[in-house]
Amino acid sequence: MHNHRVLTGKVVSGVNKASFFTQLDWVQEQCSEKLGFRPYPGTLNLEISEESLPELEALRKETGIGLIPPDPAFCAAKTLLLDIEGVTAAMIIPSEDVNVHGKNIVEILAPLRLKDALSIEDGSTVSVMIKEPDVSGE
Repeated sequence: MHNHRVLTGKVVSGVNKASFFTQLDWVQEQCSEKLGFRPYPGTLNLEISEESLPELEALRKETGIGLIPPDPAFCAAKTLLLDIEGVTAAMIIPSEDVNVHGKNIVEILAPLRLKDALSIEDGSTVSVMIKEPDVSGE
């Protein structure tokens, strides 16, 4: 049995670029195939707490589930499935060269607008539980 890995953070505003990225056909298709959902246009940004930063650094080193662009000009990203208050979602870990946020900010893809679904807003504290990859089905 795996120990549950949890990240806690505060909801913060993003840079408003995710809605473009999440609506790209290849992103929609790969999320549907690999993550089991089509992402809502946009992401939830979490500023990870000081206590969770070591866990976040460890997660950045994991293989994750790749989102591979058809055009090499676009950056590839990896994702890690997680659960946020009962909603299956995924944390995006972009390539270092295109990460527009500080090291302590993570972006979360979900099939719906998390702020509405969970009644949260900027400044709310949220915990996400990292789901262990299902290696049996790959």
